Parts: sequence; structure tokens; C-alpha cells
Amino acid sequence: MDFRLTEEQIQIKQTVKDFAESEIKPHVMEWDEAQTFPTDVVKKLGELGMLGAIFPEQYGGAGLSYVDYVNIIEELGVVDSGIGLTVAAHNSLCTGHIYLAGGEEQKKKWLPKLTSGEWIGAWGLTEPGSGSDAAGMRTTAVKDGNDWILNGTKNFITNASHADISVVIVVTDRNDQKRGMTAFAVEMDRKGIHPGKKENKLGMRASDTAELVMEDCRVPASSVLGKIGDGFVDALRVLDGGRISIGALAVGIARGAYEAARDYAKQRNAFGRPIADFQAIQFMLADMATEIEAARLLCYRAAILKDNGERVTQASAMAKLYASEVAVRCTEKGVQIFGGYGFIKDFPAEKYYRDVKLCTIGEGTSEIQRMVIARHLLSEG
Repeated sequence: MDFRLTEEQIQIKQTVKDFAESEIKPHVMEWDEAQTFPTDVVKKLGELGMLGAIFPEQYGGAGLSYVDYVNIIEELGVVDSGIGLTVAAHNSLCTGHIYLAGGEEQKKKWLPKLTSGEWIGAWGLTEPGSGSDAAGMRTTAVKDGNDWILNGTKNFITNASHADISVVIVVTDRNDQKRGMTAFAVEMDRKGIHPGKKENKLGMRASDTAELVMEDCRVPASSVLGKIGDGFVDALRVLDGGRISIGALAVGIARGAYEAARDYAKQRNAFGRPIADFQAIQFMLADMATEIEAARLLCYRAAILKDNGERVTQASAMAKLYASEVAVRCTEKGVQIFGGYGFIKDFPAEKYYRDVKLCTIGEGTSEIQRMVIARHLLSEG
């Protein structure tokens, strides 16, 4: 098996790296402190094709592979994971759900606007009282003639304050826990839907996270994505791909923390020599580099399976679980290597440390990933 990237893949990776270094890196701490969503930079990423990376050219996408997508999200994560999360949620979740479950007319109507970056997308599954427990969902859609009326609140929704369209999964049949939820694509200029409270977050603060509120929001039947009752089933398929991107984001954060710690260890002197000369530091760097490489390979494996059209539920769960927990360990080691400077905002270690924790929570906690993996292991044979 050839683990080397092609020249085209290397070029795509380098393009994103150069963009992140020039357009994002100079503003990272400014955006973090002010919780600024950099609309102009997100639009530029759309012009580069990054907001339609994994979708066919017929819908305005870049037609790239999932391996390319892993590299894109990793490179953004190295510099600012908040921007990486914005791109991941837009691609994997909102646009991904429309592409996966939408009819041809829906795809033609919405995908070109999303893949070009003209529109920003959000995706709503989580609610104030239901995260991992989807059966606790309270947002409803009630049929009224040819229309549906939506009521309820979604919580922790990435891009909610800036979205032009949101895909929401809501209850349409309270008596059927497996087939009682339906997905709707709702344009945000429609009466009765609006962003709610913007969250004041620990990390990834350049990413927008807010409530999504629906109050007697009337939508036509053409807003239904997929079959009525298949919303949660389709959402799980969407999350299979989304978890690969969160794994890649975690790899990017871990790599950023590692590279910063490595460079600092070469420059920082103690007892008359660089701290990189001490075995304790060397062993931490060695562990970081090894685990990052292993996490990346798990993400690549899941991406290759996805590109081959195979089911990736277990592979994506493994990639997200391992990469996110590796990243937590790496960022902690990064702070430790920086010592006291790792605790202040003049150096990058503390931001990686704050940002990374979301990767073990969003799109399914580590505990949920272990449940998914165990379920598949025990069903074999």
C-alpha cells in the first residue's frame, strides 16, 4: 500500500497551508479574544473551492476526494481550528445532508450557492435537552395542508448566526422513536426562524456557535429532505462523514501544538542548553509525533473507505475517537513543554489546549464513539 500523497494532493494541501498562514494566522488571537467570525475569510475559502470541496463539479463543487478533505481540514486546524470547524460543519453537515438526502431539484437549487461560498450552511440536531440522547428531541414539525409548521430550539449550532440555510432534524411522529424524525432545509430569511443566543465558548472562538430558534416557522413540503421519518437515519449517515473531518481537525490541532512545542524546545535554554537536549522533553515530542501520525493514518483510512463508497460508521468513529483523544494529550504536553509561558496568551500553546476539547464532544462524544465501535465489533461473526 502506497501511503504517499500524489503531487495534486500535495499541491492542494500546500495551497490551504499558504492561505492559512497569510490570511488567518495574523489575526488568530484578535479573532479569539473578540469571538469574531471572519466572514471575508470564509468567503475567500469559498472562492478557493474549500466550501464545496467534496461535492461534484455539476453542483459547483471542487470534486475533491475525502483524502483531500482530510488534508484541508488538518491544515486549517493547525492555524485556527475555529475556521476549520466552520468549513467542516458547512461541508460535512449542512451541504452534506442536502447532497445525501435531497432530491435533484433541491440539489440544483441549494448546492451551487453553498459550494461557491455565496451561502453559509448550518445543521441542527442537538437541543438544550437532547444531545447524545436523540429520543429527548422536542422540536416538532406539524403538517398543515401542504405546509409544515416548525417549533422548537436547536442548541450549539455551528454557523447559526451567519447561516443562509439550515438543515434541521425535528420530530414528526412522537410515537415512533426510530422513524419519527424528519429533516428540513430551511432558508434563514423565512419568517419564524432566527439565530438565538450566541455562546461564549472556551475555545474555537472564531467559529460561530448559537441557538437556532423556530417559532411557528411555516415551510413548504419541498423543504423536506429525504423521506418523511428518515431524518435521524440520514443524520447518522451524515455524521459518519462528519466525524472524519473532526478527526482531521483534531490532527491539525495536535500538529500545531506539537510544532510550536518543538520549535520552542529548540530555542528555550535551561541549565546552559536548549531544553530539547533533555530526554524528558525529547520523549514527550516523540510520543506526540508518533500519536499524531497514527491518528492521521486512521483518518486517511476512513477517508479512503468513504471515497470507495464503503460504509464508514466504525472507521470514522475510530478515527474521531483516537484523533481527538490524542490531540488532548498532545496539547497538554505542549503546555507542559512551554512551562509558565504555556499558560499565557502571548504563546500559542494555551489556545491549542482550549480549542481541542471540543473534538472529544462535538458530533458524538468519545463515549458515543466507543458505543458505536463496540456495537460493530460485537455484531461481527
